[in-house]
Amino acid sequence: MTEATRNLLEQHFDTAFAAPDGITKLRELILTLAMQGKLVEQNPNDPPASELLKEIEAEKLRLVKAGKIKRPKPLPPIKPEEVPYELPQGWEWVRLGEIVEVLDSLRKPVTKQDREPGPYPYYGASGIVDYVSNYIFDEPLVLVGEDGAKWGKGDNTAFSISGKTWVNNHAHVLKPERLVLSDGFLIYCLVGMDLQSYITGMTVPKLNQARLVSILVPLPPLPEQHRIVARIDQLMARCDALGKLHKEREEKRLAVHAAAVKQLLEAKDGTAWDFIQRHFGELYTVKENVAELRKAILQLAVMGRLVPQNPNDPPAKELLGEIEAEKQRLVKAKKIKRPKPVPSIPQGDEPFPVPDNWRWVRIAELAESIDYGTSQKTCDDSSLVPVYRMGNIVDGQLSDEGFKYIAPDIDELPRLFLQPNDILFNRTNSYELVGKSARYTGPVEHATFASYLIRVRLVDALLNPVFTSQAMNAPYFRLTQIEPEIVQQCGQANFNGTKLSLCAIPLPPLPEQHRIVARIDQLMTLCDTLDQQIDAASTKQTELLNAVMAQV
Repeated sequence: MTEATRNLLEQHFDTAFAAPDGITKLRELILTLAMQGKLVEQNPNDPPASELLKEIEAEKLRLVKAGKIKRPKPLPPIKPEEVPYELPQGWEWVRLGEIVEVLDSLRKPVTKQDREPGPYPYYGASGIVDYVSNYIFDEPLVLVGEDGAKWGKGDNTAFSISGKTWVNNHAHVLKPERLVLSDGFLIYCLVGMDLQSYITGMTVPKLNQARLVSILVPLPPLPEQHRIVARIDQLMARCDALGKLHKEREEKRLAVHAAAVKQLLEAKDGTAWDFIQRHFGELYTVKENVAELRKAILQLAVMGRLVPQNPNDPPAKELLGEIEAEKQRLVKAKKIKRPKPVPSIPQGDEPFPVPDNWRWVRIAELAESIDYGTSQKTCDDSSLVPVYRMGNIVDGQLSDEGFKYIAPDIDELPRLFLQPNDILFNRTNSYELVGKSARYTGPVEHATFASYLIRVRLVDALLNPVFTSQAMNAPYFRLTQIEPEIVQQCGQANFNGTKLSLCAIPLPPLPEQHRIVARIDQLMTLCDTLDQQIDAASTKQTELLNAVMAQV
């Protein structure tokens, strides 16, 4: 590493390695420098690797003549175009098979008797998979994943084992020629390499033995290997400390923000919001906090604490009477079915107090109809009617990607065509996804929806449907209305239309609904800006990190 590069790295260390993958990149950089001979100083008194390789070759020939080992198959010579970079004086490029003994032939399947639980670790491609009652090996060795492993740079490609152990057929067993090769150096060398070019197979990727022994590795003098390993150990410990510090800092940031938001929702004196404003730049450098701020905005909105109340607004009680009258008119006009009566919300059962001119109501009281979607078979013909499905509800919005389609002449159409302001609710999925909802904003009689969704069609002439949709995405709604009523069946969570119709929702006066929606829009735009700033900062940090890496 040049002095200029070292200075650049130190100058931008905090900024560069604050990038999302900064610590990972730093580890890669350490290993790259090590394998290029730039991490520690060379010592001209070290015996060169070439001399040690001659000793190893002579020892192998002696063992062959003595009948103790078979004559090793010759490995292909190293071509100039294979060499990725120039090595320091005293180093050599070698094939892995020249400096390790492969003990794969000693592996064997675990018998039923040996499979009994025992004290000996049983290793696979990425580590210990079990403990068994017998062992095969009883010496320090290096394992490299054969299949079922990852072989990218920095992955757990290789690791050491020692003592009494058993190894299955998913890991190669290597015994380094310790006259020329340190176990630790071999592991760091393999972990620091991208071995994807040596992998065969698509369905089951595999690093076979022929390719394993052909891997090209840099070989320093043995004393330098030990110095390199010691230095890598020191620097990796510093990376661990940096990672721990970064994690603790982020956890503290999240905890402080969570406490401030909790106080914001529980207290009415404004001190929590004052704290958030004072520390805005520190708190909103991570997207997790922005996501929590979005939730807090919706929660404050449904609690009546996002905008001031206006005593001149007609109370929600009158609005509810108008909605009921409109529904009766639609029944007489035979435009909707007569709604089933729903029980009022008992006093004291409300999820939380709301302002005096608001009312707690059930969704059924605000809806013209609540319907399940179509179960007709869909296809990929985009000339037909698009069908919204579970996956189209994303973060409270409807996504128009990944559509399936249905014929326009099915019996359920036009009844199940969506209209603007219809709310779609996900009634079945994994537990955390049941209860997602979003408002349809597309054209009339353009799209429909699948049977795993429920449509809530509001009396939207007398409501602000955006407020209702936002209320259904507020934290209280899932916590108090959805989760207590979810039923788990056959690995799926379910929530039916009857339960949805009885869910409690706060109803402000109509003018206040409009003011709340306008304020939410302003604050969500702020949140969008915060997310963009975080993305921009991460991009800048990554670019700076890449620039530093490129100069090394």
